[in-house]
Amino acid sequence: MGQQDLILGIETSCDDTSVALVAQDGTIAACETFNQFEIHAGYGGVFPELASRAHVQAILPAVDKVMAAVDHDRSRIKAIGVTRGPGLIGSLLVGVNAGQALGFAWDKPVYGINHLRGHLRSPDLEEKRIEYPAVMLLVSGGHTLLAYLANQSDVTLLGTTRDDSAGESYDKVARMIGLGMPGGPAIDKLAKTGKSVFDFPRPMMHQGYEFSFSGLKSSVARLLEKEPDCAKEDIATSFVDACLDVLEKKLRRAVDEYQPKSLVVVGGVSASPQLRAQVDAICTETGVKSCLPPLKWATDNAAMIALAAWDYVAKDLEPDTVPTPSLAVSAW
Repeated sequence: MGQQDLILGIETSCDDTSVALVAQDGTIAACETFNQFEIHAGYGGVFPELASRAHVQAILPAVDKVMAAVDHDRSRIKAIGVTRGPGLIGSLLVGVNAGQALGFAWDKPVYGINHLRGHLRSPDLEEKRIEYPAVMLLVSGGHTLLAYLANQSDVTLLGTTRDDSAGESYDKVARMIGLGMPGGPAIDKLAKTGKSVFDFPRPMMHQGYEFSFSGLKSSVARLLEKEPDCAKEDIATSFVDACLDVLEKKLRRAVDEYQPKSLVVVGGVSASPQLRAQVDAICTETGVKSCLPPLKWATDNAAMIALAAWDYVAKDLEPDTVPTPSLAVSAW
């Protein structure tokens, strides 16, 4: 890739320790991601204290590995971008502190990046995919929201979840039926083998752009209390169908109202083959361009954070003197 300038991205918002080097055009020079599935498997979810400790152990080895890909040439590093939130506060602190220390040691500017803006930029990794204006669905373990993108930096929030995210519901239902972590891929795989025989609710499907998934999750729990021996594959299929019905209805409504050039779906749940097929069907019917991140960049990663940081560098915006971890979703 020649001698392009690069941004070092750091992502530690939850349970993945990720570091990447990315050029302004989305070319990825290197990316190292360490997951913590084995650490948290016995808890049925992410144990925040253990996540923070694992980040501490992994962060510097990850930095060393990606820098080795460019022969540790710091002169090519234009800036450092680090996730400042939202996320687990202890996990965020590890990444932010690492970013600050490297910025000080290497004399590089440091930009605090909203994790959700990172996901927004993920479809443009490796090649530019998004054409504006666009409608974006972000659906992950921590967030579910719809937004209208007039351009790369002008983001209007249309609606978000009032309680659980779709991804969180996937993980919790997976735990209910004994699928372990990560729950999303396991649910999707099992759902391919079952039948949609349970009439689970579709919360708020006909109401604007807000979401609610807690009732759907609770409905699965009540079914298991009454019928503990019912087929797990049928639960998975019925649950996935209910989730996707809600997402599809609101996506079609947004496409019809805003007439975008692109339909962008990002976040960990965008790796779902069922959701990808649904998005492709909508785009085929409406003539809107389908913009999904490559599968390996759908889940949390530092490459998307680095690309988002390039937006700040390109506009010559001032870096953060001290990036502060934040739990806020709205601070794009």
